[in-house]
Amino acid sequence: MKQIVFSAIQPSGDLHIGNLIGAIRQWVKMQKEQKDNEYIFSVVDLHAITVKQDPAVLKEKILEVVAIYLASGLDEKKSRIFVQSENPDHANLAWIFDCVTPFSWLKKMTQFKDKSLKQKENTTVGLFNYPALMAADILLYDTDVVPVGEDQQQHIELTRNIAERFNKRFGEVFKLPKGLIDKTTARIMSLQDPLRKMSKSDANESSRVNLLDDKDVIVKKIMRAVTDSDTKVLYDREKKPAISNLLAIFSSLSGRSVQDIEREYVGQGYGKFKKDLAEVVVNALLPIQERYNKLIKDKDYLKKVLNDGKEYVYKKSSSKMKQVKEAMGLGVRL
Repeated sequence: MKQIVFSAIQPSGDLHIGNLIGAIRQWVKMQKEQKDNEYIFSVVDLHAITVKQDPAVLKEKILEVVAIYLASGLDEKKSRIFVQSENPDHANLAWIFDCVTPFSWLKKMTQFKDKSLKQKENTTVGLFNYPALMAADILLYDTDVVPVGEDQQQHIELTRNIAERFNKRFGEVFKLPKGLIDKTTARIMSLQDPLRKMSKSDANESSRVNLLDDKDVIVKKIMRAVTDSDTKVLYDREKKPAISNLLAIFSSLSGRSVQDIEREYVGQGYGKFKKDLAEVVVNALLPIQERYNKLIKDKDYLKKVLNDGKEYVYKKSSSKMKQVKEAMGLGVRL
């Protein structure tokens, strides 16, 4: 049965191996294995501006993310790729959801609580309303499935709640999407703090391996990654979070099972393991980097991919917005 699949990444900071393992490779796998589905992937630049951005850098990062999508295996003939801000329906529907969503729902969102504690007086209204815009991103396209990481599950639940609340008040307008969390893909944590998720916004560059890092930088970051107190290469998220994180990266990028990797390094300690892991990461990223370096220079091609994507999604979203406005009594045509 055909399903509509939607997902997205912000163009802030540098994409890293956590983004590749937890999101992009999952999209590529679905595109290959579930060919009948309709795939829509966005670069959500409106989400990025909830914090201060350099306009010139933001423009570069948008194209960088698009090129990485394509270099990682997304096929523009099978998946529609577009920039969020180029479709005004996202912001329009987000405002409507602001007027439907209870303040108390947004106040409970974990990410807002965490980020507002860090940003304090610099916390923006946009950061608070972020989940309503995310709901609009998803619901505009009658999305069935949203591939997300575990940390985004709360946002999917809120999206469903908003859709249900709207439907109850105005009629059946929105589908109720489901989050798809790949249980075989481990959540990738910081290389310097295995209790925190690997993040683009982490000030410590050594906390992550960026997808465009060169070989020497990758090796240095892996060799500097924190480890646990003993020297056994064993997977145990509670007792050995650091080495478990490195094992998850090794397994995901090599295609080997964690158990197989554990057996190989019995009695060998962390040094040899980390050296081999660095090689695995370098080899996994090299073909992506080679394709990226060609794509990023072909601005005409990237422009065509984005224009085609924009035209496709706007046709879908404008139809949905017409339905929304009619249900709410918005707009008058005489």
